[in-house]
Amino acid sequence: MRKKEKAEKIRLILEELYPAPAIPLSHFSPYTLLIAVLLSAQCTDARVNLVTPKLFQKADTPQKMTQLNVKEIEEIIRSCGLAPTKARAIWNLSKKLLEQHHGEVPNSFEELEELPGVGHKTASVVMSQAFNRAAFPVDTHIHRCAKRWGLSAGKTVTQTEADLKRLFPEKYWNRLHLQMIYFAREYCQARGHRADTCPICSWIKTLSKTILNY
Repeated sequence: MRKKEKAEKIRLILEELYPAPAIPLSHFSPYTLLIAVLLSAQCTDARVNLVTPKLFQKADTPQKMTQLNVKEIEEIIRSCGLAPTKARAIWNLSKKLLEQHHGEVPNSFEELEELPGVGHKTASVVMSQAFNRAAFPVDTHIHRCAKRWGLSAGKTVTQTEADLKRLFPEKYWNRLHLQMIYFAREYCQARGHRADTCPICSWIKTLSKTILNY
């Protein structure tokens, strides 16, 4: 079986399991999504969703955020980890949005990645989930699964992203990255993973045996 054929079979399994995957980070605007994604670095989505209601109650726009000081932001987001760094980034990017983008979140990769604290993955999530622009954000879950499934041998998330974009049609990217995250958390965990009970890994294992016995 060719790699693209394998990728399509995997896509169909994911589509059956997660036909309408919800965005895991609670938000109500491109700006609140941007802040939530920034906070999710080295932190669980569940923890971020516990923290952001209090933060957004005080400041849900760049204007309101810059009226807080960095220490106030840091105190609210402390349980997300890396609080001092994230608080400075949140305040600085909010200031930059006001100064350079009329308080609006830009809808281009280049402009997003110029914001303090915003890397390619964060920009990809915002482009995909806030603006419905084709993107394939790759986190550690997707990186792990792509390697296990033989879709990418990339040593970095950048290489894995490029490999997945070549394998899957662009029209599926936005939904696929969410489906892969949900699947990784439910069936294909980093620790305690059992290939025989994983719907995709078990199929790949059977496929490999069939090829060897052909």
